[in-house]
Amino acid sequence: MPREFNRSERVAGTLRRELAQLIQLEVKDPEVGFIGLSDVEVSRDLAHAKVFITVFEPEKAVSSVKALNRAAGYLRSRLGQKMRIRSVPELHFEHDASVETGQRMDSLIDAAVESDRNDPGDLDLDGKE
Repeated sequence: MPREFNRSERVAGTLRRELAQLIQLEVKDPEVGFIGLSDVEVSRDLAHAKVFITVFEPEKAVSSVKALNRAAGYLRSRLGQKMRIRSVPELHFEHDASVETGQRMDSLIDAAVESDRNDPGDLDLDGKE
């Protein structure tokens, strides 16, 4: 049986697609780095939307979020023109650090594996000392 999506999930999906296009094509602020939209969460009353962005240049994360929050009013008005919705949610941009966390975890795992290769310890193949 297919899962039914509620209205806030459908609005979140549409917001994500439209915002990705608007940010790519219309936001000309040089403070906005190379970003991607990772998720959009819309409140049940459709009044607020948290937009999670992934910044591919971690040093520009804070400035990118600030720039997008400054452009939120413009983006909201453009969404109102593009979407068929009575009230466009207020946009709140937040940094999603999951990519950086994943890369850090990968590097820690690689370092641990390399350290095990270089120093196998006192155990032989049978697991005995």
